[in-house]
Amino acid sequence: MRVSVTPTALPEVLLVESFAVRDERGFFAEVFHAEHWAAAGLPTSWVQDNHSRSRGGVLRGIHWQDDSAPMAKLVRCTRGAVLDVAVDLRFGSPTFGRWVSQRLEEGDGRQLLVPQGFGHAFLALESITEVQYKCSGFYAPAAEGALRWDDPELAIEWPVDRPIVSARDSAAGSFAEYRTDPVFSYVHSPA
Repeated sequence: MRVSVTPTALPEVLLVESFAVRDERGFFAEVFHAEHWAAAGLPTSWVQDNHSRSRGGVLRGIHWQDDSAPMAKLVRCTRGAVLDVAVDLRFGSPTFGRWVSQRLEEGDGRQLLVPQGFGHAFLALESITEVQYKCSGFYAPAAEGALRWDDPELAIEWPVDRPIVSARDSAAGSFAEYRTDPVFSYVHSPA
């Protein structure tokens, strides 16, 4: 099986689709294959897998880990549906402060690759929603940071007015505060 890669409106954030074999029994999908991924120019060094279950209306994020323990994520929904969001936090990037969202659903074979330097959040859209994601780095509490999910400057278009958020996410800083002391910098690589 092969993999299909489509850049989003933020070119570094990629929609990755695995092809599934479906029949009357259900489906089989190869969601990661190091050789196929390397051939497609995708990362193959994942060190941690996470699994999250949320009830409908739960919003987690906007989270990141700084350069002391950077982390890219490869996100897929294995039950229910989510609105998955990535925010460019690389100061100096042409897309700094912009965001992209993608609906991911159980069985759709789609994954969102959120690179280092981007914040990540997701909203559970169904009563029981499970998200699984691969991480390129280990969880490091001292390196983590967060932005408010409802920051007016980011103006993310969430399909709910009052999501369920953790106390930590409710107390997260604003994008204006982040801009005064950005964690990530954009490194332009010539084509």
